[in-house]
Amino acid sequence: MDFVQEMRWRGLLQDIMPDTEAYLKNNKTTGYIGFDPTADSLHVGSFQQIMILSRLQKAGHKPIALMGGATGMIGDPTGKSAERELLSLDLIQHNLEGQKKQLSKFIDFDKGSNGGTLVNNYDWFKNISFLDFIRDVGKHITVNYMLAKDSVQNRLENGLSFTEFSYQLVQGYDFLHLYR
Repeated sequence: MDFVQEMRWRGLLQDIMPDTEAYLKNNKTTGYIGFDPTADSLHVGSFQQIMILSRLQKAGHKPIALMGGATGMIGDPTGKSAERELLSLDLIQHNLEGQKKQLSKFIDFDKGSNGGTLVNNYDWFKNISFLDFIRDVGKHITVNYMLAKDSVQNRLENGLSFTEFSYQLVQGYDFLHLYR
């Protein structure tokens, strides 16, 4: 059973872009999922995403586990009614180490051509200046797009910090960094 067939069989596939199934049968691809370092252990809500990465790898594709060392310092406003408590870099690093250990039980990070990759977005954000970030990333995402997000709309009435609002820019940069 290939990756798409398995996702269908498990009821995990709602929609798919045309020709994706044929592409995945004939080509190796890379997929990533991000993990939030707010605790030293991944919660049960992450299990399905971890298993999707594991199944992607078993089907011959390359999984990337994106650890949110930088985004964890900002805080994702999605589903929150108040700004998240900001964590220290030391605590985030501690949390990431615990999560890496858990992920290693499901994803093979030492396996040949489709070995999993574990990356921390703090590694590419730590040396970027604010001006470089706004110039190079900010121009690709409109304020209208950001304001249309449910996570932003739900928080506007009670207040949304610039830190939380800019989280979407950071996510966009992760994508550009991983796929350039």
